[in-house]
Amino acid sequence: MANKAEDIRKLSREERASKLNELRDEQFNLRFQHSTGQLENTARMREVRREIARIKTVMNEQVEAAD
Repeated sequence: MANKAEDIRKLSREERASKLNELRDEQFNLRFQHSTGQLENTARMREVRREIARIKTVMNEQVEAAD
C-alpha cells in the first residue's frame, strides 16, 4: 500500500488531478453499471474508492506542507 502512495507523491500536481478525474469518471461508470445490474467485478468499486482517497490524502499533505 505504501508503494502506491509513494508513486502518487512522485506525480506532478497536474498528473494527480488528471488521475483523480479519471478515477471519478470510472467510479461514476461503475456505480451506473452496478445500479443496472451489469457490473461483474464489484471489488473494483472498492479499489477505485480507495485510490481516490489515496490521491486526495496526498494532495492534502502537499497543501499542508506548503503552509
